[in-house]
Amino acid sequence: MEIAILFGSFLLLLILRVPVALTLVISSLLTALSIGIPLPAVLQRMVAGMNSFSLLAIPFFILAGEIMNEGGISRRLINLSNLLIGKIRGGLALVNIAASTFFGGISGSSVADVSSVGSVLIPMMRKKGYDQAYSVSVTVSSAAQGVILPPSHNMIIYSTAAGGVSISGLFMGGVLPGLLLAFVLMVIAYVIAVKRNYPKSEPMKKEEIPKVLREGILGLLTAVIIIGGIVSGFFTATESAAIGTVYAFIITFFVYRDVPLSNFRYVLHRTFKTLSMVLFLISASSGFGWLLAYLEVPGAVSDSLLSFSSNEIITLLLINLILLLLGTVMDMAPLILIATPIFLPVVSELGMDPIHFGIMLILNLSIGLITPPVGAALFVGSAIGDIPMEKVLKTLMPFYGAMIAVLLIITFWSDIVMFIPGLLE
Repeated sequence: MEIAILFGSFLLLLILRVPVALTLVISSLLTALSIGIPLPAVLQRMVAGMNSFSLLAIPFFILAGEIMNEGGISRRLINLSNLLIGKIRGGLALVNIAASTFFGGISGSSVADVSSVGSVLIPMMRKKGYDQAYSVSVTVSSAAQGVILPPSHNMIIYSTAAGGVSISGLFMGGVLPGLLLAFVLMVIAYVIAVKRNYPKSEPMKKEEIPKVLREGILGLLTAVIIIGGIVSGFFTATESAAIGTVYAFIITFFVYRDVPLSNFRYVLHRTFKTLSMVLFLISASSGFGWLLAYLEVPGAVSDSLLSFSSNEIITLLLINLILLLLGTVMDMAPLILIATPIFLPVVSELGMDPIHFGIMLILNLSIGLITPPVGAALFVGSAIGDIPMEKVLKTLMPFYGAMIAVLLIITFWSDIVMFIPGLLE
């Protein structure tokens, strides 16, 4: 009965479009009342969920992304990508994917990626003769790399939910899958571009090349500083994020100088707004997760899945299918916090490393960011492209197929995730 109250109230409130964080809190409190658990005990668990040193890295990652976004880093990375691959047929589409790969490693957010890169490249692609729906499809599908390539605050959320999985291991585990995803998306985009005879980009003037290289590399160094500091062991994740933020601040306001220093208050406002939502969500999910454990839901789910089939392949396919379906109706952060304690014991029984599962989980849920009815990145891309979402979906199908193919490769070929983390042990 208590499990029915927990999940029934949760689903009902979601259907009523109550914000996810409030949904988690209300369903947790209702369940606690039905069990007879004192409400202060649930609130204590919610507060304890935010009492983690590793979570201090999240505000710095969000702030660094906002600073670089404000300072025009996306435009500079687009120029760098255009210099490297713009001469190929359908070059702007490939530039779009490359820029998302670069920027995603800095912002760690698919929605930020679509907003920044898409606001520049979608209008540019339309002007050059690219189909409107195709331009949006390329942008939103490549934005998924924003959450799988390091640094990604979603990996820190997963680390917390999984009981302290190595953040550096997660960061390095996302490198090869992220690059594989970028390559596969480029192949799809190139095949479509050749078929539709989309144009090549105009060659860049020689005198512009040094400036493009210098400014693009300076922007990329933000991610290099953060990742390098963590992987080398010289800094913790929090320290690297803080140092990367200081570097981003200096580059944006004192080197690029596209925006005045007075704009920093707007950056802080957006950062605090995002951070408050993330921390409230983490807090709410902690109370919900504690009740899941109290009611022994993870163990029941694990027993059910393992008894459904003793075949490892079928079990992993079933978990992926469940996550894909959940990702279409819920945002990534709450799903990471809810799904991790439920499914991590199952995959652990199958011998899957927590780092491997984390990358599989995050890539799986990133597909939900571009899938209706929630699909935040898809909604943003459609708004920028000024095109109904329904028209984009048909063009997105080949990209959906590519992303699911990469997801299956990552699921069943652990070496692609664990190779680099294994080198660093």
